[in-house]
Amino acid sequence: MRKYEYLFFDLDNTLWDFSANSREALKEMLEKLDIISQIGSFDDYFPIYEKINESLWKDYREKKITKNSLIVERFSRSLEAFKLPNQDWEGINRLYLECMALQTRLFPGTLETLGYLKAKGYQMHIITNGFREVQHAKLKNCGLSDFFGKVFISEDIHTTKPHREIFEYALKSTNASKKKSIMIGDSWETDVEGAMSFGIDQIMFLNNGLNMVPELIKMNILSANSTFLELKRNTRTYFVDEIVGLKVIL
Repeated sequence: MRKYEYLFFDLDNTLWDFSANSREALKEMLEKLDIISQIGSFDDYFPIYEKINESLWKDYREKKITKNSLIVERFSRSLEAFKLPNQDWEGINRLYLECMALQTRLFPGTLETLGYLKAKGYQMHIITNGFREVQHAKLKNCGLSDFFGKVFISEDIHTTKPHREIFEYALKSTNASKKKSIMIGDSWETDVEGAMSFGIDQIMFLNNGLNMVPELIKMNILSANSTFLELKRNTRTYFVDEIVGLKVIL
C-alpha cells in the first residue's frame, strides 16, 4: 500500500515558472503603457522592482500589510525611484496581472509528471498564496486545471502559508488525513516549514539548486544515506532537483 493519497502542490515557482513568467508579464505591461521609454531601461528597473516586491510579499505573508498596500507600493516605490510619480498604481497592477495570466511557461516535465500521478489515482490539489484574480486563469491557460480537484487561495481563506490555518482548511475540505498527505513546493519557509509545523510530510523542489534551503539542511542532504530526512518528529522531508523526480518518490 502506498504511503500517500493526497498531494498538495504549490503553484508559483513549483509548477508554473513564476520567475520567468512574471518578468515577461512585467515587461509587456510596461511596454503597453509606454513606461519603459520614460524610465530608460527595463533591465535597470527590474532588480529594483523585484527587491521591493519580495519585501512586500514577506510583509504580506506575515500579515503586516494588506493586499492593497502590496499592489500599490510595489509599483509606486519602484517607479518613483525612476522619477515617475503620481500614476494609477492599481490600474498598472491590474494590467500586470492580466499579462501574467497569459504566460504559460512551466518547469520541464510538469505536464508529464502530473499526468503520471493522475493516472496512478492520486487526489491532487493546489495551495497558493497568489491572488484570486490570476491563479485560476494561470491554471487554465497552462493546461493544468484538469489535474487538480480544489484550488485553495490564501486570499479566499484569509490566511497565508506558512500559517497552519491554510493547511488545516485544505485538509478538512478534501477529507484528507495528515498521514496520507504531502505538500510539494519551492519555498523552504512557506511550503516546507509550514507543512512540517502542521504535521504533514513535504517535498522540497530544489530547481537544481536555485531554490534556497538553510545551510545546515543542505549539508544534511549531501550526507544523508536515505531518500528523506526526519527534521521534525513524525514528518518526512524529501528533496527533488526537478519535478520529474516526484515520480521516484510517489
